[in-house]
Amino acid sequence: MNPPIDTRVRLVEAARDLFLLQGYNATGIAQILRQSGANSGSLYHFFPTKEDLLIAVLEWYRDNIWEGLLQPVFTRIDDPIERVFGVLDGYRQMLMMLEFEQGCPIGNLSLELANSHPKARELMVLNFENWKAAIGQCITAARGRLPESIEPQRLATLVLCVMEGAVMLARSYRHIAPFDEAVLQLREYFDRLIAEGTRWGGPQRASLGRIVSN
Repeated sequence: MNPPIDTRVRLVEAARDLFLLQGYNATGIAQILRQSGANSGSLYHFFPTKEDLLIAVLEWYRDNIWEGLLQPVFTRIDDPIERVFGVLDGYRQMLMMLEFEQGCPIGNLSLELANSHPKARELMVLNFENWKAAIGQCITAARGRLPESIEPQRLATLVLCVMEGAVMLARSYRHIAPFDEAVLQLREYFDRLIAEGTRWGGPQRASLGRIVSN
């Protein structure tokens, strides 16, 4: 008799949370079983190896980027560029709420496993590409306010690099200042792009309002 499918869900959720909290290599199978409430037979039925479970976790992130990360921001913010900074603000709030104990889950796993788990690395890249695609769509929606030379996906890559680096530094310093400094510089760059776009025939629009975090 096969274990119920919700057991698989519990195993993936337990592994996801433990990998985020303490990393892949530091997480043992026994911990995953305890947290999920599953038995070893069920685990090996769904995931013959620990790497298979890692793949399932990365697939979960791939499939849940909209509901888990983007939808809450996009629902409350209409301006496409402000959506970009709203997503970044979500990472800021996470850092503050969890006292710098957790960062970007894909960034964490990439730093730990990109060299040793090539199959998982492909999914890490896909997760980054999906993140960049969402940010790139926001930039595309604002192209009328930006210089014609701006390529949305390249600018989205810059936003991703700023986010990952800012999160890493904030966790290392155990302080939000490096994150805020990096995002402020990115904000100023966007403002300069908008000013340049306005000079060369874009809409007459003042510098965007700021999202203020508590």
